[in-house]
Amino acid sequence: MTRRLPARRPTIKDIARRAGVSESAVSFALNGRPGVSATTRERVRRVAEQLGWRPSTAARALSGEGTATVGLVLARPARTLGVESFFLQLVSGIQEALAERSFGLLFQLVEDVRAECAVHRRWWAERRVDGVLVVDPREDDPRYELLAALGLPAVIVGAPAGPLPPTGAAISTLWADDAAAMAAVVGHLHALGHRRITHIAGLPGLAHTRRRIASLRAEADRRGLRHTASVITDYSDAQGAEATHRVLAAPHPPTALVYDNDVMAVAGLAAAGRRGLSVPGDLSIVAWDDSVLCRATHPPLTALSRDTAAFGRRAARHLLALLDGAPPVCVLADPLRLEPRGSTAGVLQDGS
Repeated sequence: MTRRLPARRPTIKDIARRAGVSESAVSFALNGRPGVSATTRERVRRVAEQLGWRPSTAARALSGEGTATVGLVLARPARTLGVESFFLQLVSGIQEALAERSFGLLFQLVEDVRAECAVHRRWWAERRVDGVLVVDPREDDPRYELLAALGLPAVIVGAPAGPLPPTGAAISTLWADDAAAMAAVVGHLHALGHRRITHIAGLPGLAHTRRRIASLRAEADRRGLRHTASVITDYSDAQGAEATHRVLAAPHPPTALVYDNDVMAVAGLAAAGRRGLSVPGDLSIVAWDDSVLCRATHPPLTALSRDTAAFGRRAARHLLALLDGAPPVCVLADPLRLEPRGSTAGVLQDGS
């Protein structure tokens, strides 16, 4: 069996030979530099197209033309991402917007923010990306100062906790109001008669986790709810199920659970069933970030909904605008909508 060799990429020398011009003339023509006639320029570009030639990313970076690539580093445990739909939809939207400009997306998964900062430094030193998208803002986040010092354009997806990105840095922010969303959930459950509400939260260091916890406490204080709490997890189905079993085994268990993602909510629904509880007869459940998982369960889960792919497209377009020289912006995204479904129902007030 004859081994098939990989196709060789066309080079500037190939274009010059086919077009009947010098290699320097090809370089001038393809880079839009003076020194060749309009006729020669058109002939060179036509031959390049016929041969399927594309500029080398490394060569573009070294010449200062950019890489036509943006980066995204995700500092989360890999085991928590297997079936969570939020990031898949987010990346889908990002890629859709980048494809409109023939930009690529360079993605890397790391263990923590320190490792993420190291990746950003390496990408900057190697001229691998023109800018980056930054997700999961944290308390005392070191990434803003680093990106500002490197001069690497960025969009922060989510509201920063603490100090904003340094003034003058090419860093935009696109965020959703998690506090208002939690207030809407508590209002919905309170109207149904629930007075014991537990929030099965995600990673504790994330800014949006802290905002959701703070909003739950504020709403509980405002409404006189004495039995509300937040329980920290790693976003995984395993920890979501374990937390559900733990809180439902308490002497005065909650009548409603709010989960920080769809995966934990579905795991919680199953855990409640294993304890002999019916949803929504004995327990109401609300999920953050609606997905096909929420709609495919029985009963379907009440969820906070948004167009996550559109959120990703918007983030990518803000980054492309920065690369085009636009000033940085801070933009509030459309609010999350609560979609009541079969997993929430009224309860008798028990005075607690």
